[in-house]
Amino acid sequence: MSATARSAPAASAPDARRWRALVFIALAQLMVVLDATIVNIALPSAQRDLGISDGNRQWVVTAYALAFGGLLLFGGRIADLWGRKRAFVIGLTGFAAASALGGAAQSGAMMFGARALQGVFGALLAPAALSLLAVMFTDAKERAKAFGIYGAIAGGGGAVGLILGGFLTEYLDWRWTFFVNIPFAVVAAAGAYFVIREPEGGRNRSPLDIPGVILSTLGLVSLVYGFTRAESDGWGDSLTVGLFVAAAVLLLAFVVTESRVKAPLLPLRVVTDRNRGGVYLSLGLAVIAMFGTFLFLTYYLQVVKGYSPVKTGFAFLPMVAGMITGSTQIGTRLMTRVPARLLMGPGFLVAAAGMLLLAQLEIGSSYAALVLPALVLLGLGMGTAFMPAMSLATFGVQPRDAGVASAMVNTSQQVGGAIGTALLNTIAASATTSYIKDHIATAASKPQQQLVQLQGMVHGYANAIWFAVGILAFAAVVALTFVNAGRPDVAQVSAGGTGEGVEDEVHVPVVAH
Repeated sequence: MSATARSAPAASAPDARRWRALVFIALAQLMVVLDATIVNIALPSAQRDLGISDGNRQWVVTAYALAFGGLLLFGGRIADLWGRKRAFVIGLTGFAAASALGGAAQSGAMMFGARALQGVFGALLAPAALSLLAVMFTDAKERAKAFGIYGAIAGGGGAVGLILGGFLTEYLDWRWTFFVNIPFAVVAAAGAYFVIREPEGGRNRSPLDIPGVILSTLGLVSLVYGFTRAESDGWGDSLTVGLFVAAAVLLLAFVVTESRVKAPLLPLRVVTDRNRGGVYLSLGLAVIAMFGTFLFLTYYLQVVKGYSPVKTGFAFLPMVAGMITGSTQIGTRLMTRVPARLLMGPGFLVAAAGMLLLAQLEIGSSYAALVLPALVLLGLGMGTAFMPAMSLATFGVQPRDAGVASAMVNTSQQVGGAIGTALLNTIAASATTSYIKDHIATAASKPQQQLVQLQGMVHGYANAIWFAVGILAFAAVVALTFVNAGRPDVAQVSAGGTGEGVEDEVHVPVVAH
């Protein structure tokens, strides 16, 4: 009881600088999300300049994804151990240094190494940023606004990356897609150092769970790399199958280990809670649908419609606007009034309706009549769903677990992105091959054959997008079934509110069931 009493003033007097801190946290998140798409635009130019072969170019993306996805849980635990502010600043500094190395790369190997380093520091930075929000914003209404802004950036930053990447590649040089991270990181790190004040008593000083670190890292790397190989070498490839088997064995061993060690890397209470478990699963599913479709639409606009990289980036702006509106207006205003599942479920269904429109794509489809409304619906739905999901991801956790709970959000998104790209690409490629095989014989002239190939490409995209519709509908079912948290109350948690200990009384807003 005395511990609660001593901590109570901190709970009733939130940090006066928390909104300024949000600016720098959001800036860091924007940098990480931008980097995911900005490099894709620059990849053809970088490949040509550095002499990277077609077979090896995937490593520019894969090296980052493996390091980031594999080390996220470890990064979250380090943030809990060192303190989120320190992990945040170190993550930013390292990310900036790795970006400078990538921009100065003189060979393929140097580029791959820089991308892997970006992934390492990104894995430290991303969970630290989200967990800082979780421990700094304790009032329910303020928390809703803060997570609304964070969710909008997390969702819409990728499309902004396409625009920025297009501009930098077309008008400057591909190296600037790396160098642009440096000012973002310097401003965010300096601001965080002087403005962020992390609440006392939230660290987890238990010794590191080394077996858990090794098993989770190897398991996640095997899983992400397995899906990456499946996309390029096929699902029946012996190494691909071996990677999936290894991932299953390693992750099962990880779960068994975590249930037995005294200070686990991922306390199972973080994922077995039905609300957090529902959030992680539904977010992962939504990202599977979103990442693949994002890629298809980029190719459709550039290859089929002949858009430039810059014009393609601008074409995605309605989705960004929809995400910002859904996240900061709809989600934020309703989160304290209705249960989270009534935002997440319908949000995913609205996004599925947008996907349903995109599934009607044809070569001659109008951007204004079909693509534009589809992107608006996709953005509105995702923005509305992501905002309460981001907030609930750290709902009910002890402050000492905030970093690893935040890491699970990023892990579900990263693994979902890898699965989505590989799975939907494979479906699209198969449908395209089948279509061309059935129709190419009737195309006598070369222009007709080229038309059939374009039609086959669009047919493949539409087929894969139908799967994305189903995945989003399933995400809605998961959210409506598992997430049973009611609307947050403005009051703080009273004893026994979450059943996870006294520390919850200080840092986490109550959620009425």
